Parts: sequence; structure tokens; C-alpha cells
Amino acid sequence: MNSGHRFHVPTLHAFIQAVFHQMGSNEQEARLVADHLIASNLAGHDSHGIGMIPSYIRSFSQGHLQINRHAKVVKDAGAVITLDGDCAFGQVAAHEAMTLGIEKARQYGIAAVALHNSHHIGRIGYWAEQCAAAGFVSVHFVNVVGIPMVAPFHGRDSRFGTNPFCVVFPRKDTFPLLLDYATSAIAFGKTRVAWHKGEPVAPGCLIDAEGAPTTDPAVMQVSPLGSLLTFAQHKGYALAAMCEIMGGALSGGKTTHEESLQTSADAIINCMTTLIINPELFGAPDCDNQVAAFTEWVKASPHADDAPILLPGEWEVNTREERLEQGIPLDAGSWQAICEAALQIGMPDTVLQEFRERLKLQAKKSPSSGGRANKG
Repeated sequence: MNSGHRFHVPTLHAFIQAVFHQMGSNEQEARLVADHLIASNLAGHDSHGIGMIPSYIRSFSQGHLQINRHAKVVKDAGAVITLDGDCAFGQVAAHEAMTLGIEKARQYGIAAVALHNSHHIGRIGYWAEQCAAAGFVSVHFVNVVGIPMVAPFHGRDSRFGTNPFCVVFPRKDTFPLLLDYATSAIAFGKTRVAWHKGEPVAPGCLIDAEGAPTTDPAVMQVSPLGSLLTFAQHKGYALAAMCEIMGGALSGGKTTHEESLQTSADAIINCMTTLIINPELFGAPDCDNQVAAFTEWVKASPHADDAPILLPGEWEVNTREERLEQGIPLDAGSWQAICEAALQIGMPDTVLQEFRERLKLQAKKSPSSGGRANKG
């Protein structure tokens, strides 16, 4: 296993902004992308965090990702609105789509937002949290156009993407309840992280190019490529199929089929259909009390001291608190790939070395790093 690093959050955020400034993003775009990637790492979802930077830079160099673009309104039907992401950074297009959807939900009480043709929109829970912060429930169906990575139930090769599904429910004076996961057994990015670390993935997540079960993440990184499996066998497959239809076709975008296949695995085009609801519309005066009673009842189930019962979204809350205090962990392979990508887009080596030294210095000063902050 490669040795790792643990990085100071503000300095790492500044570094990520500098990388995208170097690529040509304006100040707001670089900040939105850095905000999202860092937030994904803080929430414990490293598969959607700063490790995506090399892929984004490759996508930009290949002409897929378009910088300094914005989501465009295709149709506005009041509470229902459709937007074209224009191959912009998903961290920009999805932010704009959710901001507009929240405004619509405030006006109408409920809104449906369709976003298609956006570059990778990253961790979907981030957009759900944006809705929850405004006091709204949201439901998200997402597909990944033309990059098959997941095999259907009983299938032996990839036919669709990891197709996330997400639901959030805001609560007063505490964190929102958040369901956010890929419909594959694990996210594709988690195979990248495991591959960089030299670690296997759990059984039941992968098949190789011949359709045989494997725990080697290399089958998703090195040709001949294998496939991810869906979670819960036929149940995950069925949900993935519905995310493909609801997220891709209904949004005005594309589904994955022979004519929509992408030529590059870095051309990550997402479509998302989102429902945003004001929970007060339902006129349920006892709603908050019922939610509180249920969550207390669930957490009171007998359990081992070292295996607490967590509510949906609680793991992310706990991880965020820990990483804000101790820094963001990153394996050596991922950090090397990020640094190489930064140099490829023209970041001067002197600037990169300055950030390396700053990150090392900050890590050494952190009393809670426990010696885990190694060379940066």
C-alpha cells in the first residue's frame, strides 16, 4: 500500500483553485469547482473529490469539458424547467440549476428541474444539501451518458453508468437526512482510489473482462476492462435502469446505447432530473415530531459499542468534522497524478513546489495529524 498524505483544507482549496485558474477557468468557476471537490473529500467521498482533477484536465485537453460556460434555459414552464449544461463544468451547471430550482420551489412550492448535457456534476449529495439548506426536500435521478461501466443483472459486460440516486430531507436544528449513492455496488472512483493504494475492493463489486468475479480494481483501470456490478443484484439494476430513463431521457438528454457511446472515459456527461419540494405544503403539523420520534427509535436499537447506528447522512457529518480538524487524507498515487496534471496544463514547477512546501508546513503544524501528514 502506498504511503499517504493528510492535507490542510484551506491550503489545499487554494491549490485546487490555482490549478483551474491555470487551466483557464475564471475566478468564480475555479472557486465553485474547488468548493465541490474539497467538500466531497471532507464528506468522505474521495472518489468524487480532488482525485478527479487529472480526469477533468484530460477531458478539457480532449475538447469535451468546456470552461467558463453556463447552463442555458431550454424551456421554462413555471414550476418545470429544462436546462442544457453546454458541456460546462458540472460544478457550475448543477449549481446554477439547483439555484434556479430552489427559486422556483419558493415561488410554486414544488419544482422539477431537468439538466442535460453537463460535464461531470460530481457528488450528488452536494446538490441535495444545497436544497436542504434552503429548507426543501429533493429527489435526484442521474445518468452517465455513453460510458458503460456497470453490468445489468445476469449480464457479463458493461451497459450503463453508475447512475446515482439521491434523496434529502431537511430537519430543524440538525443535519439533514441524506441518501446518496451510486446504483453500482461501489462508485467507479472508488476503484481508482483502491488501484492507487494497491488495495483490493470488496467481493461482489466487480467482474473482469470475461465476466468472472474479481476483487482487483485494475479491471476498471487497465485494458481489457471489466465491469462494476449493481448493488443488491436485481434491485440495484432496476433502480439504475430507472435513473437512466428518469435522469437521461426525461431530462431531454441521452441514454446510453450504441449511438451515444463516448470515445473517452474522461468525457463524463451527466443528466439529472430533480424534484424540489417545500415540505410545508403537505400541511403535516406533526411532521418534525414524527421524524424525531422515528430517528430516536431507530438509534435506540441495541448495538455494539464500536458499531453505532447512524442515520442516513450521519457518516458524512462525522467524517466532515474529523477531516476539518485533522486534514484531508490522500494516497500518494493520487497526489502524484494531481501534481503531474497540474504541470501538464502549464503550472510552473516553482508554484507547484511552493504549494507542496506550504502543505507540508501546515501538516506538520497540525497537532491532531498524528504523524500521518507525510511528505507533500
